[in-house]
Amino acid sequence: MEAIFRIYEDILVVKVVGDVDHHTASRLREGIDESMKRSGCIDLVMDFSNVEMMDSSGIGVVLGRYKKMSGNKGRMCISGCSALAEKVLEMAGVFSIVKKCEDEKSAIDFLKGQGQICMEV
Repeated sequence: MEAIFRIYEDILVVKVVGDVDHHTASRLREGIDESMKRSGCIDLVMDFSNVEMMDSSGIGVVLGRYKKMSGNKGRMCISGCSALAEKVLEMAGVFSIVKKCEDEKSAIDFLKGQGQICMEV
């Protein structure tokens, strides 16, 4: 698994490539948390368009970042899901609380516009 971190204005964009499973989830979680802390960003886009496999650990990373975002009055979107990632996240009910956008640009536009602040869970 590789995570590519970029900052667009005050939004952290994380492009995830490869598998998000129990072997890689903690590295992804720590990378996101450290990047959020260093950058001061409170909004997050997670791009899963190149995720080949995701297990419950990946769901945990997403939900954990959502909870952190809600505590900071931040916002979060998931963009560009691969078919597998979309199926796993949909089955877990993630899209009932996290906005799914077609691509990174749509997610950034949503967060820059009228995107809803994450609600405390």
